[in-house]
Amino acid sequence: MTTHSSLRRAAPALGFGFAMAFGSSVGQTFFISLFAGEIRNDLDISHGHFGALYTAATLASAVALLWLGKLADSFDLSLIGALALVGLSSSAMLMSGAGSFFVLCLALFGLRLFGQGLLSHVAITAMGRWHSTDRGKALSVATLGYPAGEAILPFLVAFSLTLLTWREVWIGASAGMIVIVLPMLLWLGHLVRVRRLDRPQNDPTEVEAQRRQSWTRAQVLRDPRFFALLPGLLAPPFAITGVLFHQVHLVETKSWTLAAFAACYPLYAISATAVALGAGWMVDRVGAVSLLRFYLLPLAFGLALLATIDAFYAAPAFMILMGATAGGATVVLGAVWAELYGSEHLGAIRSLGVALLVLSTAIAPGLMGLLIDTGLGLEFQFAILSVYVFTCAIVFAAMLPSLSAERPPPIRA
Repeated sequence: MTTHSSLRRAAPALGFGFAMAFGSSVGQTFFISLFAGEIRNDLDISHGHFGALYTAATLASAVALLWLGKLADSFDLSLIGALALVGLSSSAMLMSGAGSFFVLCLALFGLRLFGQGLLSHVAITAMGRWHSTDRGKALSVATLGYPAGEAILPFLVAFSLTLLTWREVWIGASAGMIVIVLPMLLWLGHLVRVRRLDRPQNDPTEVEAQRRQSWTRAQVLRDPRFFALLPGLLAPPFAITGVLFHQVHLVETKSWTLAAFAACYPLYAISATAVALGAGWMVDRVGAVSLLRFYLLPLAFGLALLATIDAFYAAPAFMILMGATAGGATVVLGAVWAELYGSEHLGAIRSLGVALLVLSTAIAPGLMGLLIDTGLGLEFQFAILSVYVFTCAIVFAAMLPSLSAERPPPIRA
């Protein structure tokens, strides 16, 4: 069977992953931040209090994901995805009625846990487990849901806010997930089970070999390679979240306009889409491990541009470079854990990685804001981050022999 016909047969699984990735947008920073001004004004809270609350809710969601993420190894992924979507819809409805600091905290916790955390986790885990030979292509197609959300939803929200209050927009988001996305997920999940797309390996010998080669999360935590990879893997979410969270201060520093900067976001989505598709093809050809040394480089160059250039052309250039790293990351990181540690315990292993990723996105806004308050401007911070990301790419290149060598898991205690 050709790759094209194989992916066509797997269309329900790919659609399932795409729908979950797109649905997770409601819990992502770029979506929630669209309402930051209205929320702060309505609840009479300061920038600092809202940022601290957002960080606390994100940290709590990361801790919860360490436990919830393991469920992906024990229960049907389509069921977990549907339940996560219901949780995200409920959190959006809670946000629409937030009238106190406590309710706002609960709403943000739910949005971050079910959106950025669980829906994204299940989408990538499903693609990594359900596809073995075309894993990279499957990930590249399914994760197009992320740039699709980033390209469509900001314009949709901006238009809706001209007609509705911010609370009514959140009610619409909650209803849309239940009325449109949930039935689609249930239907696609049914097709996945009927076509047995969640059982891609039918050879008993191959299945048994995969089980022998698969690591548990406890074994991964004893592997020094895992900890050597973390600084580089966590760099993009930290840097990208920090830049987007402080974009208003950035444009003021550069004497740009926020409208002009926001107009560059489609370039980010286009770049992320193109690189994700290319990375999916490359992962199936040379493996995700081989691409680790390359996918950080665009972000490093982009940060260097922001640190050294005040002319506005740095903004679209940065968006394109940031999108390249973001698009590569969704595919490469979706496949690298399965390549290194097998797929039997992929849910537990990925939940650990995703929790740490969420942790990095929680720390970035507060830490960078604190450094701004102490006199270290964004341009200086971007210069340091650029050097750091370049260094991580060099470390990945040096680690390639140890990552490429097949290593059996340690004996289980």
